[in-house]
Parts: sequence; structure tokens; C-alpha cells
Amino acid sequence: MNRNKISFGKIKLNPNKPTVVTEQPAESEHEATTSETGGGGFKKMGKQQLIKQVEEVTEDMENQQLKEVMGISGFGRKAAKVFDINEQIAKAREVAPPKPRTEGEETQTGDNYDADDEPAFGPLPPEALSTDGNKQISGKPKKSEADSDDDDDDDEEDDDDNLERKIPNTHEVQMQHGSRAVLALAGDPAGARLVSGSIDYDMCFWDFAGMDAAMRSFRTIQPCENYPIRALHYSVTGDMILVVSGNSQAKILDRDGFEKMECVKGDQYISDMARTKGHTAQLTSGCWHPYTREEFLTAALDGTLRIWHGLKSKEQKTVIKTRALGGLRTNASACTFNRDATLIAAACVDGSVQMWDTRKMYVNTTHCLRGAHQKGSEITSVQFSYLGTQLATRSNDETMKLWDLRKFKEPLHTWTDLFSRYDTTDCCFSPDDKLLVTGESLPKGSKEAQLHFYNTQTFEEVKRIAVTDSHIIKTMWHPKLNQIFVGCGNGVIKCYYDELLSSRGAKLCVVKTHRKKKHTEMIGVSQIITPHALPMFRQEKSRSSRKKMEKERLDPIKSHRPDLPITSGQGGRVASSGGTLSSYVIRNLGLSKRVDDDQDPREAILKYAKEAEENPYWIAPAYKKTQPKAIFTESSGEPDAKKPKDE
Repeated sequence: MNRNKISFGKIKLNPNKPTVVTEQPAESEHEATTSETGGGGFKKMGKQQLIKQVEEVTEDMENQQLKEVMGISGFGRKAAKVFDINEQIAKAREVAPPKPRTEGEETQTGDNYDADDEPAFGPLPPEALSTDGNKQISGKPKKSEADSDDDDDDDEEDDDDNLERKIPNTHEVQMQHGSRAVLALAGDPAGARLVSGSIDYDMCFWDFAGMDAAMRSFRTIQPCENYPIRALHYSVTGDMILVVSGNSQAKILDRDGFEKMECVKGDQYISDMARTKGHTAQLTSGCWHPYTREEFLTAALDGTLRIWHGLKSKEQKTVIKTRALGGLRTNASACTFNRDATLIAAACVDGSVQMWDTRKMYVNTTHCLRGAHQKGSEITSVQFSYLGTQLATRSNDETMKLWDLRKFKEPLHTWTDLFSRYDTTDCCFSPDDKLLVTGESLPKGSKEAQLHFYNTQTFEEVKRIAVTDSHIIKTMWHPKLNQIFVGCGNGVIKCYYDELLSSRGAKLCVVKTHRKKKHTEMIGVSQIITPHALPMFRQEKSRSSRKKMEKERLDPIKSHRPDLPITSGQGGRVASSGGTLSSYVIRNLGLSKRVDDDQDPREAILKYAKEAEENPYWIAPAYKKTQPKAIFTESSGEPDAKKPKDE
């Protein structure tokens, strides 16, 4: 009986798939096995096929383990999803709200009409909106032009309120410079110190970190002798101070007030000012370069502006001449750099404002405006804004003007009725350029001078502060401290600050209590010199303290000198103290008779008189043969009378 041989198919070890056993026809399988193995029960596999099978088994086991741990079968590429567009459109129609209908529109009826037949494209309009684009949202009436104007007015009022809140004037503190008008104020860039100069030639230094609530300056000097201080300015690094006085020579001081440089004085007999080495007339203004450390600018009544560079050379770098309308000389009353040092502006006595570009030659002006202010009235201040697009000028013609450098022919605005009596009255911008600040001199009949704050965009007055019963001359708004310093005509410097908006500065001083110094009283003894007085009434001459001390040192009572050590002797201090070994031996072993300190010395001597008489030893044996019996001179009670001199 012939039986078919048993054959097996491929055995896969993939646990995810069931094992499949395939049966092949007996004859073909038998032929294959007999041809390959020569008669066996298992099929023989090649080497590459075996490696492939092992890799598949390993991969299947790793995928199974990954699925058990992380819940995923592998990190392979995901198959792209297939979307059915018709199905999505049908779902969108079911979810979409019904189409809104306007008033007056007839409803469409009929069996043939179906709203779902029209396809919807794009986002559906909300229910509150109508199909007509000209109509407004339902429930909200259309705003009229009057309402929009009211909203604009409200916005402007809100802006004014915000600007008023930015002014740091919730607290104020007062510093007393002296009794005369304060003409100059300057603060260092870090905000640690303040310097002030007045018409009484004094210059005061104020240190906020070292002052207490008394607000007293730590140093007062007179740098320019008998000349009033007209302008002060700190360098960009804060280590030097430019002092502009009524003299023709500007000075450079360090932070502590010591002189570092004095400019050269020009020759007054040379008519061409470009050939002189310095100014020949009184200085009017000056300032430092915005970012060059040793470069500064000065203006004087000799009709020139001079740029100085270097502290060692003491020589000028450039001479700029100011010209009037006919080419004649005119004097500059104020000068300044802009923030990036590309322009130099000078305000002249003839009412003109002239500017030069620092990147070009200083022969011709870049901007020149004739008649900016009234002719003959001094322009006391010229200031650039922080952005550099605006310029503010203050004049003794009771006006202050704001200019735009992009349209320099006409002022943006002119503020009037600002009385000014001093030729150093100035103005300043706020750190954000939104406010312009200036002070006024005390008008006739007024009790207090006012400090004015103006909006640079709407040109309206934002606030007015009553400062003092004297003139307001200098105004400085420090950008880092956010504090306003005001120099007055009565020698008072007022500082305005805000507890929340301001930082350091005067806030450091007001919290420190002032401690009074302890005074020591001394009574001086005056000496009356009488050279012809009697010796009993004559006073000793006053000597130097050193000689007097040496003399008192020799007196043991005054100097309380301790007892000197004893080198020899016995008894007394030696017996009482017993500080040495020899004194101890003498006292305890009886090698010497102890002398009692309370014994009378006369009795101690007379007790040897009887022994000396009975047994003489020194004197009696010498006279025993020649004078056995002692003979003594008999003395009478009365002294002998003096013998008269023989003539």
C-alpha cells in the first residue's frame, strides 16, 4: 500500500497572525523534496531566505512589545486619509442655520423650491447682520456727526488728563542756595548730583546721597572770582563741569569743584575774530558735546561761537561767526547742540535763529530764520526736542515759540504773556517730548510766579503751578530722575517730584532726619602783657604747648610720675615692699637691724652720748695728750657790736 509522504508548509512565528499550514500536492512536493534533499521530510531553505525570516520575526516581536507599552504599533508613515466631499457638504447643510429673510421679501412656496438645492459657499453671515450692506446692525442706531465730535473731545480730555498725571508735582522740597538770584542749574547724567550758580558769584554742589532733610550743599566755591555764573553744564560722562561766567574765559571743573582747565583769552586789538585764540568779550552761553567727552561750545558778545576740544591744548577747534541781515556782526545770546550733534543752533540779539551743520564747513548756515523774535529783545533760550524734530525758543519779548525743523519758516505755535526779566530765563521739554515747560518772572501786582506746562501737540496749557513769590529763571526736567528743578530769583531752588513716577534724587534726602551737631563751649584766657610791671605782678610769658608740656613733665606732682626704682639703701620702701630677694633675706634672717620709721632721730643719736663719753673712739683720743680737758667757747646772748671803720 503506497502512502503519500507528509510534507509541511512555511511556519511563521508572527504572533499577530495565525499560523497557516498549506498543503501541496503530494507528487509535486515529493518531487521537490527528493530533488533538493534527496529524500527528507522538511523543505530546505536558502541562507538569504533564512535571514529574511529571522528579521521578520524580530520586527514582529518589537512591534508587539511597543504596542503593549505605548499603545501604538510603530512609527511608520501614516496612510493619507480619504475625504468624501459629498458627505461633508451634506453634514454642513444639516448643521447650518436657515437663511435669514428681510422684511418685505415674499416667501417662496411650492413643491419645486428647496433651500438645500442651492450650494452654500464661504462663511455664513450672522443673524444680527442684514443682507443689505447699507443697513446697520439691528438694535444699534447709526452714530451722527455730532456724536463723533463728542467722542473726539472726550479723547482729547483723556489725553490732557494723562499728561497732567505725568507731571511729577505731588511733593516738593526746597533748597536754599543763597539770597541772590539763581542763574544756572545743571544735573549730572546719572542724577546723583546737582550744581547751581547765582549772581553772587557762588557755585554750590548738592549730593542727593549725602544730604539729609535739611537739604544743605556740601561745598560752595567762587570759581570765577567776581563774575556772576551765567551757565553750568555737565559733560556726557558726568566727570567735568563747564562754567560760563561773565568773564571772557570759560572754565572746566571736576566733580568736586577743582579747576582742570581755563580757556585762552583772545587779543582785543585784533579786529578779525577768526584770528584770535579765544573770546574777547563777555560769555553768554555754553554747552558740552552730546557724545564727545572733551569737546564743548561757547558763545560770547564778540559775535562768535567757538568749539573747543581737548583739555591739554587749551586751544579752540573752530570759530563760527554770526551775521545779521546786512552781513554785519551780531551777538549770540544762546547756543546748543541737537541730540545727535549734527546741528548747532544759535539765537542772536537781532531776533534771528541760525543753524549750522557740523558735517560741513561753518561758512554758510544750514537754517537761518530772520525775525524769529522781536529785534532787540534777547532770545534767552533755545532747546531741541529729544527726537530732534522740534525747536523751542524763549525770548524777553514775553513770548515762547515752538518750531518744526521740517517746516522752519513759520512757528507751530506762539505762547504770549510770558513776562521775562532775566536774560537767562529758559524752557525745556519733557522726556517724552509731549510737554513744554517754562517759567515767568513775577509780573507787577502779582503775588506768585507761575510755572507753565503746554502740550506740544494741541498747544493748550495743561497745568500751571504757583512756585514762589519771586521770579522763575531756570527750569530743568531731569529725564532719569523724572524730577523738576526750578531756580528762583530769591536764591531758592525748588524740586518737584512724584512718589510713584520719580526715582532717587530728592526722595533719598527727605527720609533722612536732620541731626543737630553737639556744640562744645570753650572759655579762652586772655593774657595781658605788662613789660614794666613789678616782678610780683608780672605774668609769665606764654610759651608754646610743647615747651609747657616739657616743663610740666619735670614736675612730679603735675605729671604724676611714678617712683623711680631704688638701686641701693635699706629700710623705708625697701623694708616695706620687700620686692627683691636680698631685702627678703635681710628682713627674715636678721642680718641687719631693722630701722623703725616712727623712731625720733634725735633720741636715736643721744642714746649713744654716754657710750661716746666713756669710751671715746674718734675725736677724744686725738686731743688726749695736748688737751686732755676740753675747752669750749663761752658765748654771750648778745651779738658783738660792729667795729667802726677807721677813717
